[in-house]
Amino acid sequence: MLYWFFVKVFGPIARHRLGPSVTGRENIPRHGGAIIAANHLAVIDDALIPITCPRMVHFMGKAEYFEGKGIKGKFKKWWFTSVGVFPVDRSGGSKSLGALEHAREIIEAGHLFGIHIEGTRSPDGKLYKGHTGAARLAFETGCPIVPTAIIGSRELQEPGTVIPAKGRTQVIYGKPIPVAKKLDVTHDELRELTDRVTREIQAMSGQEYVDEYAQKVKEQLKAQQQAAQGE
Repeated sequence: MLYWFFVKVFGPIARHRLGPSVTGRENIPRHGGAIIAANHLAVIDDALIPITCPRMVHFMGKAEYFEGKGIKGKFKKWWFTSVGVFPVDRSGGSKSLGALEHAREIIEAGHLFGIHIEGTRSPDGKLYKGHTGAARLAFETGCPIVPTAIIGSRELQEPGTVIPAKGRTQVIYGKPIPVAKKLDVTHDELRELTDRVTREIQAMSGQEYVDEYAQKVKEQLKAQQQAAQGE
């Protein structure tokens, strides 16, 4: 596992460029499994959490990252696997269950699992409705959820930008939300816990909240753009 090698070697470079300040590091459990549930503004969010968290965080990554062919494809698969990323099919349904099962195993093994509760990057910087995957994992394992707010990353890396600008960001780790293990959880309980985590993130990030899934909004914006081009 090359996770700590990259954090130690490239971390100082990332910190110099992204200038993260950290609040609430003491809220991250020192031992045992837990879920780091964060908002998602830019690609660099997945660098900000590892360089500010004292423990290794395992993340999901798009399945496409692991399916490439040839030398380049094999290198990408090795890279993401080495830094603690595992594949998830984002089309949802049964195709995503394998990734959630792996996430459960990570938590039960006493590790941290990181997830962006909105499921995708915000299309406009607002905070969108959270998916219930994190809540389901918490109930299945009885682990706490640490609401986490990332601030300023979108300003440094706007959509479509590869190399982020130099500036300041902030990561706030909120107080853990304890969750008792419960296997016969209802949809209402999942939604209630998810909304609680989302409210905690919003209170820390100061984002405007939109009661709609970000992916749906992205699809609507794409359809509008295609319609406009066809006129």
